[in-house]
Amino acid sequence: MAVFLLLAGMVVVGYMIFHNIFVKGAVCKSNVKLHGKTVIVTGSNTGIGKMTALDLARRGARVILACRNKQRAEAALADIKRESGSNEVVFMHLDLGSLKSVRSFAETFLKTERRLDLLINNAGIYMQGSTEDGLGMMFGVNYIGHFLLTNLLLDRLKECGPSRVVNVASLGHNFGKIDFNCLSTHKELGVGESATDVFNIYCNSKLCNVVFTHELAKRLKDTNVTCYSLHPGIIETELGRYANSAFLMLLKPISMLFFKNSVAGSQTTLHCALQEGLEPLSGCYFSNCTVRNVYPKARDDAVAKKLWEVSESLCGLL
Repeated sequence: MAVFLLLAGMVVVGYMIFHNIFVKGAVCKSNVKLHGKTVIVTGSNTGIGKMTALDLARRGARVILACRNKQRAEAALADIKRESGSNEVVFMHLDLGSLKSVRSFAETFLKTERRLDLLINNAGIYMQGSTEDGLGMMFGVNYIGHFLLTNLLLDRLKECGPSRVVNVASLGHNFGKIDFNCLSTHKELGVGESATDVFNIYCNSKLCNVVFTHELAKRLKDTNVTCYSLHPGIIETELGRYANSAFLMLLKPISMLFFKNSVAGSQTTLHCALQEGLEPLSGCYFSNCTVRNVYPKARDDAVAKKLWEVSESLCGLL
């Protein structure tokens, strides 16, 4: 019995150490206040986007919740106002799966809001399908919608600098690839409906986020706008709410023990958005509030330039 209790105690202590180091992770240490600043957080009605918006509201920022679902966004709006004590929180409709909606959002924002100091491209989806523009769903929502949004708002970011663009990517970008032939043929980053196919396409979309950030930093050189991409951690959020329900039920016990919650998952986003002195690291990729090296495919200048040009064409920016 004593041996059993000893072993059980060692397991508990081991898990606590593991949880604090690898699950809970680092915390954003910035004490910056944001009174007079305006930020946009896409996908901020739930998960790490909501926690990011809440933290920024507590710091005094005017926070724009850029979300697709009005009902869920208004519920999040009420929560954030109540918990932050701020009335400077606003919902604006944005459907990243519709280029028309992205343009409408940008037009409305530029007409009604005087400043933009932080653009946090947080929204993400994990499901197959097509957008209303005929793009692959994950390619369109996770990447192209944010590409267009960023480009439409860049002039305002430059006017209000120093300002930042933060792109929430994923560790999954390491498993991704950008197949320009597939993009040309299918307007998608991959084909197939199996679990493996869907995972690969998701990883491909996240590689686009990291490559986009690399290229954006080059194009923003000598301006007062900087940009960063990041892995928030493995998060227990609603990103996979469209996934197979049986799979999610099997995953639940694991996620409770080994996945970050939304507050912990928002910390690297906040670090990239707020930490002083990150300007020399523009274009870099962060994880656990620390800059990380990326594989050559994530910083390939030729691929980044081509992806930018293809994206401009798909968005009608040329």
